Amino acid sequence: MGLLELFILAVGLSMDAFAVSVCKGLAMPKITLKKTLIVGIWFGGFQALMPALGYLLGVQFRDKITAIDHWIAFILLGLIGANMIKEACSGECEQENDSLDFRTMLLLAVATSIDALAVGITFAFLNVHLLWAVSFIGVTTFTLSAIGVKIGNIFGTRYKSKAELAGGIILIVLGCKILLEHLGIL
Repeated sequence: MGLLELFILAVGLSMDAFAVSVCKGLAMPKITLKKTLIVGIWFGGFQALMPALGYLLGVQFRDKITAIDHWIAFILLGLIGANMIKEACSGECEQENDSLDFRTMLLLAVATSIDALAVGITFAFLNVHLLWAVSFIGVTTFTLSAIGVKIGNIFGTRYKSKAELAGGIILIVLGCKILLEHLGIL
């Protein structure tokens, strides 16, 4: 796998994390370097970790994981998106919407990186330098996630009341897209 192919793969894998980062930025009344780094580290770290785990799992679990990865992503993103919509419609405090707590970030990181697990399984069959590949994927995702937080925050300050609603809808649509692509409908 060449550098250009790895770059395209890394950007493709990071798009889910980028979209969720935009949603996080939408919900944040004020971003800080710390918040941006937290989002980037969670998403970049999981995007690097999952292909490494997938590689280690290899062929023996290939059919089981690839058969359900899209369902896992669909359910997690759907639940998180529905919760965001519920919070937006209930008029709850904005501070709850920009949560970067362990549980929230873990669910988001797993949901956005589940496809990377399947990619890692394919790495077991390709001539790939694993450390270089997962590092490149992690750094790319970290960078795009940090940029996504900033982009989302700029729009969030202009559209405060609808930001969480839009974020929830985006997550649900993203979950549906993942499911439909894996079912061969898209």
